[in-house]
Amino acid sequence: MGKEAKTNAMRLLEKNKAAYKAYTYECSEFTDGIDLADRLGLPHQLVYKTLVTVGKSREHYVFVIPIEAELDMKKAAKAAGEKSIEMLPLKELTPLTGYVRGGCTCIGMKKQFPTILDSSAEGLEKMVVSGGRLGLQLELAPSDLIRVARAKTADVVAQE
Repeated sequence: MGKEAKTNAMRLLEKNKAAYKAYTYECSEFTDGIDLADRLGLPHQLVYKTLVTVGKSREHYVFVIPIEAELDMKKAAKAAGEKSIEMLPLKELTPLTGYVRGGCTCIGMKKQFPTILDSSAEGLEKMVVSGGRLGLQLELAPSDLIRVARAKTADVVAQE
């Protein structure tokens, strides 16, 4: 990595002896996952996005889903054990997680929230998630993401 500053996510992965590969790219503002996958030449099915939600109980939940998928709110609520769930308002993201939109990852947030990885990742050898800042993506094994983020898996995406 040279002298590049490590993010909380990178430090946490290293502390837990989880191998990862970092991809960096020029980015000064939010771009969606499809654009960044194309920029990095990565297959879309390997790239996942991180979504932060709030349940009816006011508890927060983190979902990690494929970039081309949409979160199914009913499935997400069921997986989280909530009556209903909604997206966290964008203005609350950074104060809550310590991360900015487009640089948010389930690894190393200010507080560890219940995290649910879409079950589509179970069959993958590797996946790519945000590295904790704009312009940084991390490739790692889904099993390492599950272990380090203390995540569980569930089918939480909308069927096309």
